[in-house]
Amino acid sequence: MGTLPRITLKKGKEKPILRGHPWVFSGAVARAEGDLSPGEIGEVYSGDGKFLGIGQFNPRSQIILRLLTRRKEVLDSSFFRGRLLQADALREKELRAKTNGYRAVNGEGDFLPGLIVDRYRETLVLQCLTAGMERLKGLFLDLLVKHFGPKSIYERSDVSTRREEGLPEAKGLLYGEEILDPVELEEYGCRFRVDVKEGQKTGFYLDQRENRFSLQKVSHGKKVLDCFCYSGGFSVHAGLGGAKEITMIDSSEEALERVKDHFTLNHLERISPHLIRGDAFEVMRSLDSDYDIVVLDPPPFAKKKSHLPGASRGYKDLNLQAFRLLKREGLLFTFSCSHHMNWDLFQKIVFSAAVDAGKRVQLLARRGHPIDHPVDLSHPEGEYLRGMVCRVL
Repeated sequence: MGTLPRITLKKGKEKPILRGHPWVFSGAVARAEGDLSPGEIGEVYSGDGKFLGIGQFNPRSQIILRLLTRRKEVLDSSFFRGRLLQADALREKELRAKTNGYRAVNGEGDFLPGLIVDRYRETLVLQCLTAGMERLKGLFLDLLVKHFGPKSIYERSDVSTRREEGLPEAKGLLYGEEILDPVELEEYGCRFRVDVKEGQKTGFYLDQRENRFSLQKVSHGKKVLDCFCYSGGFSVHAGLGGAKEITMIDSSEEALERVKDHFTLNHLERISPHLIRGDAFEVMRSLDSDYDIVVLDPPPFAKKKSHLPGASRGYKDLNLQAFRLLKREGLLFTFSCSHHMNWDLFQKIVFSAAVDAGKRVQLLARRGHPIDHPVDLSHPEGEYLRGMVCRVL
């Protein structure tokens, strides 16, 4: 295998690694030896010389090393193919009969830190979020082509987190046929058209699949309010579940146009959707209190820890208005996708909103990631989606 560059940690700083955490922060390093250029593969040792693992370096990042293995082994094409097959085996078993759109690789959750691959039928969308995965992009292209046989692979590494790795944003066709039209996705009987080139994230919010389906199962005969509806994922499920009336709020005219297309695509002509373009915070204040179900799925309010106080006020205001709008026996599906908003804080915010709204509320369920977004138990930072289903008494 030859001599690899290495870092040696300060005394006591190996404890997170020994507990299974995959990141080494620059402040934990006592000394470095060899070529630690961005994306280079190297080793990490404890202060007393114990081998801890092999990963990818980036001295430009606060996270100087992301571990790939805790064994002394060669990280060649066969190694990464094994990780890819391990990830795909989970999806093959659990998802293929339910949907043709899912996350095929989920970064640290599939032990491939910095790599995201989403599958939409015969189109794959790739994100390389770290210098290490950027360096291995060509290798993964070959592996993905051989394993999945896609028609197209499109890159959506147009995310701000790349700047923290010293990388420019990148997007464009990497392999196969040019993508001229939206890719059609099916999930639990619903059909959607996904714009993988310009849509949010990689084109669709795959992480909300099971939560959308749970809404479908309780929507019959209900009046539904869907806030921050984007392209109408929750609303289409509610419509197919038999909702009698659906109101959708989004600030984007383009998103609302896509909602109309999705209602037509799913033969929901019996429902005349009420579309409102505007700021959900303001629109909700103008509505009457007669909804059976309210869905709150806002964008992340706290992208940094320092944003938490303002984010907490925003979530509190939204949930307060939602409780005000719900009838007795009404259901609130409320979500946060802010990484820094932990479960305890989120529940306290929703509880506080219920108190201020003068409502007695039951927590019926907690909602989170679907199975194609696994989280390494040693890496709690990988969990970001938190949801609650509440019932107003």
